[in-house]
Amino acid sequence: MSAEQQHRDGQAADPGPRSLAQALRERDDASLGALLRSRPDLLHPVPTDVTQLATRAGTRASVLRALEHLDRFALQAAEALAVAPDPASYQELLDLLAGDDGDEEVAGALPATVALLRERALVWGGEDRLRLVRTARELLAPSASHSSPTGLGPSVAEATSGMSPGRIQAILTAAGLPHTHDAVSAVAALSALFADRARVAELLEGAPEASREVLGRLVWGPPYGQVTAEPAAHLRWLLDRGLLLPTTPGTVVLPREAALSLRGGRAHRVPEPTRPQVAVAAERKPQVVDAAAGGQALAALDTVEELLRSWDEGGPAVLRAGGLSIRDLKRTATVLEVPEPVAAFWVELAYAAGLIASDGGYVEEHHDRHDRPDADAEGYEDEETRDARTRRRSGEAEHYAPTPEYDAWRDLPPADRWAWLLEAWLPGTRTPGLIGGRDGRDRTLSALGPGLDRSPAPEVRRRVLELMAELEPGQAPDPATLLERLRWERPLRSAGPRREQPEPPRAGVRPAYGGGVAANDPEALRTKLTEWALLEAEMLGVTGRGALASHGRALLGTEGRSEGAGAGAPAAGSARATVVAALLAPLLPEPLDHVLLQADLTAVAPGPLVRPLAEALGVLADVESKGGATVYRFTPGSVRRALDAGRTATELHAFLDRHSRTPVPQPLTYLIDDVARRHGLLRVGASSSYVRCDDESVLDEILADRRATALRLRRLAPTVVAAQADPRTLIEGLRAMGFAPAAESAEGDVMIARPHAHRTPPRTPPAPVPDGPPAPDATLLTAAVRAVRAGDRAATAPRKDTPEAPGGLPRTSPADTLATVQAAAMTGESVWIGHVNAEGAASQRLLAPLRVEGGYVTGYDHTADEVRTYALHRITGVAELAEEADGAEPAR
Repeated sequence: MSAEQQHRDGQAADPGPRSLAQALRERDDASLGALLRSRPDLLHPVPTDVTQLATRAGTRASVLRALEHLDRFALQAAEALAVAPDPASYQELLDLLAGDDGDEEVAGALPATVALLRERALVWGGEDRLRLVRTARELLAPSASHSSPTGLGPSVAEATSGMSPGRIQAILTAAGLPHTHDAVSAVAALSALFADRARVAELLEGAPEASREVLGRLVWGPPYGQVTAEPAAHLRWLLDRGLLLPTTPGTVVLPREAALSLRGGRAHRVPEPTRPQVAVAAERKPQVVDAAAGGQALAALDTVEELLRSWDEGGPAVLRAGGLSIRDLKRTATVLEVPEPVAAFWVELAYAAGLIASDGGYVEEHHDRHDRPDADAEGYEDEETRDARTRRRSGEAEHYAPTPEYDAWRDLPPADRWAWLLEAWLPGTRTPGLIGGRDGRDRTLSALGPGLDRSPAPEVRRRVLELMAELEPGQAPDPATLLERLRWERPLRSAGPRREQPEPPRAGVRPAYGGGVAANDPEALRTKLTEWALLEAEMLGVTGRGALASHGRALLGTEGRSEGAGAGAPAAGSARATVVAALLAPLLPEPLDHVLLQADLTAVAPGPLVRPLAEALGVLADVESKGGATVYRFTPGSVRRALDAGRTATELHAFLDRHSRTPVPQPLTYLIDDVARRHGLLRVGASSSYVRCDDESVLDEILADRRATALRLRRLAPTVVAAQADPRTLIEGLRAMGFAPAAESAEGDVMIARPHAHRTPPRTPPAPVPDGPPAPDATLLTAAVRAVRAGDRAATAPRKDTPEAPGGLPRTSPADTLATVQAAAMTGESVWIGHVNAEGAASQRLLAPLRVEGGYVTGYDHTADEVRTYALHRITGVAELAEEADGAEPAR
């Protein structure tokens, strides 16, 4: 037996419910919970009863969201119902999707699709009376200005609604139909003609070839065309027979019935009942994939750490509108040795992880006064806000800098630091690939600036990883088929036929990161989000050589950040981070505590170094190249930098001897001793500034050097020279001349120049912009279903006739109200009350009073399904339940 036959046999001949509310009322609790789970927007706030739930499910915003979360075949079924008669039978829907020739795949997939549409309250009614929710029909049905997404236009009845009866009768005559007595029967006869495939084919046998070509261009949509006041003969032939009907002056349309006959009964040219399969572009050993991903993860950590190290003493300034300037982004890209779009990605990732922020706190740090626990005083202003206000008034520029969380992050093991970054990347809605593009107001989008949040990004990112996880370990997906699968799962609705999709990435072609996308082009955005997700996963080490790594699969198999965990400490607050870090750790090399010194004044670090060694070596030498091994070069300037930081030559020799696996080369020993011998021979202090040296010949050499002219030096004593330049400029000038001066304090002591680590005040990472309400958990669903059921029982309980106040509330005198609720409390009966709260909102409640005292009545509120207390002066009146309701009253 076929699937559609089983579906039909499983349905009764009963026409079904008369409204959506009745259909929802007849569901069991599991089905009602499934509806609320699939459409969480219906839960905010929790509906008071089933009628309110049905009303909310039919609102435009909710229906639009529900349609956007349908897969392509479910959306095609909804589009077919929108052009079908209302109501339509299951067979009529099947015929529209499968066509005259039938389609086994469509017939097999349709029962589950109809069940899905029913579950999401987009379709209701019996098997022979399927009804699409009215709002969905209005959204998907054709109108006078646009066609249906199926490419079909209005029906004959809709297109001829304003046509004169004489004109309709003339069309009947030209089409070979007899005259009728009224326009209604004439329209029905014309509709029946166009719905008959054989009669339409017979009518077109005598049509000019040009007329058939016009119909061929309109049949799959759009069905509208333009004609002149004097149409050509082949167009006149179609107009005379009603195959083209006028809609507005100069515009004609192919009626729906005729188009379906020419299509063979299909509402869609290509029904897509089965989801596309993701093809495999390459297959590699899982060990190779994991090793490649581990290398990428290590490189990602190095890149983020290099970024934060370069901003350690204060990063770029914040633009007035927020974000980085183009010049600062270029400088950052130069430091990281990556293209600018990739540098923007690392900057945004560090920002999302809470590792960098603005030090002023008034750009992008918008806090609602009412969101703060101590913000109940008017004019509340916290320390951060006062600091920002002071900076603005003083004209001091804001800068980006590492946050205090950076210090905690860099002290973690490498795998935990990587998991911290992944916890920020996976749910993040800020989209670095948009940087450099334009927003809706044609303004350039900048890194760390506003306007980069795109709520679909986390869903696309996670779904890309899920589809990759469905492949066997080591298999890399074909990007084109991956994108086609995502398009099938989340097709984008449009008012007319679907536009040509953007060209997907071809297999073997690596798309460039960034480049932006048009602000009003959601199809291009989804394509770009898919490409960016693949590239970002590769850069982060979630994937290796295009395939999902084992630690990447763990991202999808465990829960995310635990409830209540700090936003800045994902590694400590996430079960997912713990699992991922444990899987990644064996793939990362152990940090080394040694380097290899070479005779050419270089040191080779054959792997990552332990932090104290890396920091000390970063001061003593300059990084010459990075990669699998990092090469450091010792120069006079780098040695002088270490001496300025307070190290002595003896300490530097001991440090190198302790951490080198090779003997310390003699040239390096000579370099350190030579720089140390000259270091501090000259002393620069603050007057305007001065130079002091015990060796008079050295000062003579400086004064005779033409390069010292700009410093405007003047000898005050045999061993002291004054300068009209600040100490910093003087030191730099002398160093450019080949000397090694040292700064000294007012007491004459050598000043040690240690780098100043600048940190922002405590900051919270940017919160993702959610794509609608969050998915409800099981506890909320159970409570919501219970509340809806209780409210529905209360709302449908009959009551005795009683005078009503405006709004339908019961109305009784205060004395009668008090007497009735006291009697109900004594007998244990339930009563209807009308209640107006402190905000003036009126409601009706079904209350079983328990006690009445002190001007309040406390009882079990069947509407809210809980015990509540109401002030008697806010009760407008009381009504007793009808006798027949006694047996149906819900139990307390």
